[in-house]
Amino acid sequence: MSKTISGFSKLSKSEKINWIVDTYFSNSKDAEHILKQYWNSDEKLQQLHDEFIENTITNYYLPFGVAPNFLINDRFYTIPMAIEESSVVAAASKAAKFWMDRGGFKTEVISTTKIGQVHFMYHGRKDMLNSFFISIKSKLIEDCKPITKNMELRGGGIINIELRDKTSDIKNYYQLHASFETLDAMGANFINSCLEQFAKTMKREALLFDDFTEKEKQLDIVMCILSNYVPDCLVRAEVSCKVEDLSDHDAFSGEAFAEKFLQAIKIAEVEPYRAVTHNKGIMNGIDAVVLATGNDFRAVEAGVHAYASRNGSYSSLTHATIENGFFTFWLEIPLALGTVGGLTGLHPLVKLALEMLGKPTAKELMQIVAVAGLAQNFAALRSLTTTGIQQGHMKMHLMNILNQFHANDAEKVILIEHFKTNTVSFSAVSDTLANLRMRIDD
Repeated sequence: MSKTISGFSKLSKSEKINWIVDTYFSNSKDAEHILKQYWNSDEKLQQLHDEFIENTITNYYLPFGVAPNFLINDRFYTIPMAIEESSVVAAASKAAKFWMDRGGFKTEVISTTKIGQVHFMYHGRKDMLNSFFISIKSKLIEDCKPITKNMELRGGGIINIELRDKTSDIKNYYQLHASFETLDAMGANFINSCLEQFAKTMKREALLFDDFTEKEKQLDIVMCILSNYVPDCLVRAEVSCKVEDLSDHDAFSGEAFAEKFLQAIKIAEVEPYRAVTHNKGIMNGIDAVVLATGNDFRAVEAGVHAYASRNGSYSSLTHATIENGFFTFWLEIPLALGTVGGLTGLHPLVKLALEMLGKPTAKELMQIVAVAGLAQNFAALRSLTTTGIQQGHMKMHLMNILNQFHANDAEKVILIEHFKTNTVSFSAVSDTLANLRMRIDD
């Protein structure tokens, strides 16, 4: 059967599934069963999910877990996390408990400015373009009033618009570089609507600007789009305690742990190969909360990694110091998040997640998400510099391995007990399970 099709989007969901399973799967009945078993029995809820995106054929589940005992600015939180990776929720919870007894996490929103740009080509005199921009700047803002009115009533809106000369990078390339405050909304649609109005105003006013030549009047608008790089939408999270309070009973002293932890941070600050994995661990915590609260984790990822490269080399997002007998560990990160709009008012689990967090403002959510990243990184570095990452991670991964081998409940009980004192690996689990089954068969 041909693997191309016309009018696919116009088919019903059942017709889409029929085409998919008949075209791509040797056992179409099994494939159809798998797709349909993830449908929600509540028809209204299923329809809601169907309408989130295009060409929906089923739902894709991720575990929705919680990490309790987070003390943030003297307030306790249980943080919702949507993620498939073993040990992430456990590590976050462990870090939360560790710091709960040491003063908890302290956070601060540094700034909340977001950026949008109108990219355009101009063939003419630079000084005249600058004069034109000065003359229309107030009109750009005024023409957006129907869009910005409600946002301004809440204290947000357009902060500033700049004309930027980018001709040293691309011939004839300029941009309007605009900054925005979008409050509790992530603000993508708001920003993009303003930018498109800027472009309309520019083109209209260019035709009326007497000092332009006929060629200069023809501004070529390339595109209008917000930026997911938000270096001025920053939040800081940190933990701090006496070095001696870092000790873990007889396992290690506070001084030894702090020194080794600091070395691990310094390596991630200068070695990009390590920094990527280091920051990925931070994003394990951040993405899980961003996803659970209905925010755009792809935008967050793109902005965060750009920020990690802002000084010309990819580097660690977390930092640490030991000064005057105190250990301090912190994260400063750009996060453009929203608690209104998008999925926040539509997805039932997103609404529950936000309610669990006390219906936070966007600023409060920034702080909670940053803490999740910092906690995740602390837990990972603590394992790496003491017992090694595999001891904890592979034990959390044990259940996934057992499920891959279709272990029954009785076998799981025996193997979980066995691997409490033995190293977990795929081959070790395979061999132990095979031996167990052989003994049972005998």
